[in-house]
Amino acid sequence: MQQTLILLKPDAVQRRLVGEITGRFERKGLRLAGLKLVRAARELAEKHYAVHKGKPFYESLLGFLTSGPTVAMVWEGREAVAVGRNLMGLTDGAKAPPGTVRGDLALSVQNNLVHGSDSPENAALEIALWFKPEELVGFAATDAAWVG
Repeated sequence: MQQTLILLKPDAVQRRLVGEITGRFERKGLRLAGLKLVRAARELAEKHYAVHKGKPFYESLLGFLTSGPTVAMVWEGREAVAVGRNLMGLTDGAKAPPGTVRGDLALSVQNNLVHGSDSPENAALEIALWFKPEELVGFAATDAAWVG
C-alpha cells in the first residue's frame, strides 16, 4: 500500500474547494490515512520546499504556503503517488487537462491549489514533515475488494 502527501494550499482553502478536491481522491478509491488543517510555519515551508532553495521562485513559494491555512492529507492505495499526480494535473492550471483538479479549477502556476508528492521516496519524507506517526490512522476499508 503506497502513501502520498497531498496539500490543499491556501488558495484551495480560501476558495472553499476543500470538499470538492478531497472528494475526487475519495471517488478514485484512495483511502484517507491522515488529515489536518495547519498554518505552515516558515521553517516547515523551508523544509518542504528545500529542493527549490536558490531558485528565483523559492521565496514566493514560501510566502504563498505560509500565507494562510493548508489542509495536509495522507492518502494511500495502489500507485497512490502516480494516481494523485494524475488527479491533480499539470502544474500550470492553464495547461492542465480538463477533468483534473488544476484543469478544472486553476489558471495559475503558483496558485495551483494542490501539492502532491512526486515519488514514493519523497512522499515518505514529506509525510514525516507534516505528520507524526501517531497522526496516521490505518484501517481496513470495507470496499477494498471493489476498489483495487
